Amino acid sequence: MSLVNLDIELLRTFVAIVERESFAAAADAVHRTQSAVTQQMQRLETQIDKPLFRKQGREKRLTEDGLKLLEYSRRLLALNDEACSAISGSTLTGEVRLGAPVDVADSMLPNLLQRFSKMFPSLRMTIDVGRSPFLMEAMKRGEIDMAISPREHPEFRRITLRTSPAVWICAADYRYDRTEPLDLIIADEPSLFRRTALDHLERAGIAWRITYVAPTLPGIRAAVRAGLGVTARSVEMMSPDFRVLGELDGLPRLPDVTYNLYLGAAPNLAARRLFDSLEAVRM
Repeated sequence: MSLVNLDIELLRTFVAIVERESFAAAADAVHRTQSAVTQQMQRLETQIDKPLFRKQGREKRLTEDGLKLLEYSRRLLALNDEACSAISGSTLTGEVRLGAPVDVADSMLPNLLQRFSKMFPSLRMTIDVGRSPFLMEAMKRGEIDMAISPREHPEFRRITLRTSPAVWICAADYRYDRTEPLDLIIADEPSLFRRTALDHLERAGIAWRITYVAPTLPGIRAAVRAGLGVTARSVEMMSPDFRVLGELDGLPRLPDVTYNLYLGAAPNLAARRLFDSLEAVRM
């Protein structure tokens, strides 16, 4: 296929169809009739000489080529809009509501906020620090626009921020007696790290007992610092007065934890443009 110049207007309509999950909803978003949107997609398919959609029952799903084009379309649109803003002297304004778990508030969050500020200095950020499951629920309800989470949520667009080792953490002077059940410090439900710890101990056949349950990370830190037991967390929780127990101590290896930045299903315009710009430059 010879190289062609993709039409930005057609790509914008294409992305709108995917994000709003119908041609009719996309037509409202781009201020066109549904028949005009259909014609635009026919033109785009002609340009790339590939079908973008396939029928599945009464619905239309993206083909493999459609999925490939979607990724590039979002990046091209973000770069196009950023270039237009820079040339015109306009800037992204408004408020973006971001949720972040306590685990990353002191580690990756400052760098992320710094990046936001450099890209769009007039943007106002509202930060909600809390537990990941509750932040994701808040994003689903539209109370926040974006959230950082180590959980898998394939229904939302995401950018991977960091993959960190998960480890067994205890106080520096804590002594683990392998002849006794492991003293566990865990969060109450729902908790990814709680489930990970219990699953891996069960698989390894290691006896355990819960000595402390906390609803927040500061509570878990306090219990670990007091020498009440061991907890499973990502390395972001480490501090000079903690140490790591590993396979040499008889504990199973834990899987790495991937932190993703998720975009809600109905974010405001500022949040959408910010996310698109971040995605375009591949943080």
